[in-house]
Amino acid sequence: MTAEELQALTEAIVAALKTVYDPEIPADIYELGLIYNVDIDDGRFVAIDMTLTAPACPVAGEMPGWVENAVGVVPGVAGVKVNMVFDPPWDLSRMSDEARVALDMW
Repeated sequence: MTAEELQALTEAIVAALKTVYDPEIPADIYELGLIYNVDIDDGRFVAIDMTLTAPACPVAGEMPGWVENAVGVVPGVAGVKVNMVFDPPWDLSRMSDEARVALDMW
């Protein structure tokens, strides 16, 4: 995969991640900082490390599937594996300015 193809695929994956929302928070999971790592291998298989705002999140069992489904339909993605991680724990510092504005957390 060329650098340009990798860049385009990465941008499409990020766009797909931005379609996934925690139902209790009006900001997408990417801007909330819940996505810790996205790795695309040479075969275009995507491994995603993500977390939750809290381990006891009511959608903890469902959200990895939402992420897998959103990224899995991106053209060029061969497959997706979502790994739920809690180290380091999520905190407010991981949120983007866009999420802070959406949540009025300045």
